[in-house]
Amino acid sequence: MLRVLIVAALTLGLTAWGFGESQKAAPKKTTVKKSVSASAKNTKKKTVSAKRRVVAARAPVVSAQVKLASQGFVAGAMDAVAAAAVENSAALVPFFEQLWQLEQKRVEDQSLHVLQYGDSHTASDDWANQLRLMFQDRFGNGGAGYSTAGRPFAGYRRYDVKSGQSPRWETEGLLTKGTDGYYGLGGASIVTQRSGEMIYLDSEGEKAELYFLRQPGGGSFHVFVDGAEAATVDTAGAMGPGYWSMAAPEGLKRFTVQTVSSAPVKLFGWVTEKKRGLTWETLGINGAQANVSLRWEESQLREHLEKRNPGLIVLAYGTNEASNRDWTPETYREMFRAVLQRFRAMAPSASLLVVGPPDRAQRVNRVWSAVPKLDMISEAQRDVAIEMGAAFWDLRERMGGNGAMKRWVYAGFAQGDFVHLTGAGYRLVGETLYKDLIAHYEEFRKIRQRVFSEGNGNGDEAKENQ
Repeated sequence: MLRVLIVAALTLGLTAWGFGESQKAAPKKTTVKKSVSASAKNTKKKTVSAKRRVVAARAPVVSAQVKLASQGFVAGAMDAVAAAAVENSAALVPFFEQLWQLEQKRVEDQSLHVLQYGDSHTASDDWANQLRLMFQDRFGNGGAGYSTAGRPFAGYRRYDVKSGQSPRWETEGLLTKGTDGYYGLGGASIVTQRSGEMIYLDSEGEKAELYFLRQPGGGSFHVFVDGAEAATVDTAGAMGPGYWSMAAPEGLKRFTVQTVSSAPVKLFGWVTEKKRGLTWETLGINGAQANVSLRWEESQLREHLEKRNPGLIVLAYGTNEASNRDWTPETYREMFRAVLQRFRAMAPSASLLVVGPPDRAQRVNRVWSAVPKLDMISEAQRDVAIEMGAAFWDLRERMGGNGAMKRWVYAGFAQGDFVHLTGAGYRLVGETLYKDLIAHYEEFRKIRQRVFSEGNGNGDEAKENQ
């Protein structure tokens, strides 16, 4: 109850002191003509196999002078003052309160989990990993958290773990594969009906847990830790999520799963974490649009979210929607509202942060020009985010606005497809989002101190804020 009162008081204080000055008024609800289920079908016609490896397109050759000028443009855009970069920043108060509690180190076993959902920009794990490193450096390394079992698609990557699988696993989920909706926390599961198939994970933490599907007639698997058998797990039972866990030895360990029969085994993902610290868990799918999560079985997703108990959920979509001609302002708002409503209902204590799509360009008559639909997608995400009580970070605007992608390519921070960034570009995005979030967090700390100063709150609490 005390924590609830603290968050409520700070939210009022942050609003009163102008912490969310950049937020916009919630838009009026729009009457829509199309159902969510109908709009969700729009993306199925134009999907591309998520297993296709993304190959970096060659950037155009430019003069040293153009490259230098473009680098100056990018640096100027990303170094801009962060005071108003996060719109509706008061929505992050519950997350900031947990950051503050973690920073105080008053509780021995305290962890804070961040889940980042998104498309290929997230799936690359470049900018998410930069955020992971910087947040963990300040607030403590809580381990990897949740990572998908095996390698569900070509190019799957997490910088903080190493994983792999034998060749006879099939992926379900992603964009089009599978029909039952049981795809795990990140929308991708792997399944086999062969004996002797294996997956492995190299990770470290004080706890290891494996999420799998319990199902009628399900098969069994052995679990090994550094080659020594730790358990045999039977997945047969009533349909629903299942779990195996153990206290993990210190240091980097290899966890291996090997099936023991031809009965079906479906695996979702691993959790490897420490008792204390922050995790930043990357859950991106190449080619995904925001409505991909509406295909995930509700009871399983709810249970997985309850187990992870995230303090912050980041939703970073929009690039692929901008290429989909079927979306209208009305149907996209309806769909995006349904997505936020679902995560809000399943993780009511989590703060929500919507990251708008980056700038991109398309080639028309041999000329690279802006993608017109990005304006609509970004504006719809902003309006719905604020309406639903989520924070919004306009990545496109932060990059320099409409047409900025050309400068990013010339500067070496984006690839020649004028859609994806380079590793250096993604790391720069991660650094900038961290800087912007921490700027608002520092303001939160100041206001928190005012709220609990002498005469406004408990004396001991006030001292801790000094």
